[in-house]
Amino acid sequence: MPLNRRALLGGTLPLLGGTLPLLGGTLALLTASTARAAAPLRVVASSVPHAEILTYVQDTLAPDLPLRIIEISGDIRPNRLVLDGDADANFFQHVPYLRSEEAELGVRFAVTASVHVEPLGLYSRRVRSLADLPKGATIALSNNVTNFSRGLKLLQENGLIRLRPGGDGTFATAGDIAENPKSFSFVEVAPPHLPRSLDDVALAVINGNYALESGLDPAKDSLGLERAEGNPYANVLVTTQGLAQDARIQTLSSLLQSAEVAGFIRERYRGAVIPVRGA
Repeated sequence: MPLNRRALLGGTLPLLGGTLPLLGGTLALLTASTARAAAPLRVVASSVPHAEILTYVQDTLAPDLPLRIIEISGDIRPNRLVLDGDADANFFQHVPYLRSEEAELGVRFAVTASVHVEPLGLYSRRVRSLADLPKGATIALSNNVTNFSRGLKLLQENGLIRLRPGGDGTFATAGDIAENPKSFSFVEVAPPHLPRSLDDVALAVINGNYALESGLDPAKDSLGLERAEGNPYANVLVTTQGLAQDARIQTLSSLLQSAEVAGFIRERYRGAVIPVRGA
């Protein structure tokens, strides 16, 4: 029996009609993916050293990488910006701080690169050595949980206090201080304001980036400096789980952990910032 051409065409057209929406959906996905790859990667970063490191990557290592560096300071919360979609990634924090933020925000972010350590330091404008601290002196520490604990550990390492056994972990509190021979008192200050507190307290425990921003040289000006070896407070590149495999994120992560960036950090900051890896 000869084929009925009209019947054959009539049976084919609905099939094509059902295929076109699928093709349209695939093309839309491809177009969206291409547009995202060409769009600037918005990275929120502290001015020093994070934004400077990103600028080095952009200018020297990857001028073709679409990167928009958004410098922040003060009390802005970069993790909230990433969560709300106002930025694609951030570069300003260490993992213990990130975990505390995740618990508060009820979300799990993705860490795609571990870059450098900013050693926490002890600074003073009133004494030249820790031994000169008077009884009853006031010490300023960060008002966030992780860095307050980190500061207590640094005070212990320098013989100023002793924490209870088990209390020198990641989240030690003032209640974990077992011995305070000179009866120091402690005040909590927002991290960006710690350098300014030096006019009002005998000693301040200051994050490396804020020390640098205020003109302090951690390697020269600190009376005690956190060790880099085995330090869990490496600063990391953070993004959402959905963007973790984005080609732009992957490229930036690889570059931030490269030997070239490690060399830049060593040469520029001379011990005030220490690369996690690389030659």
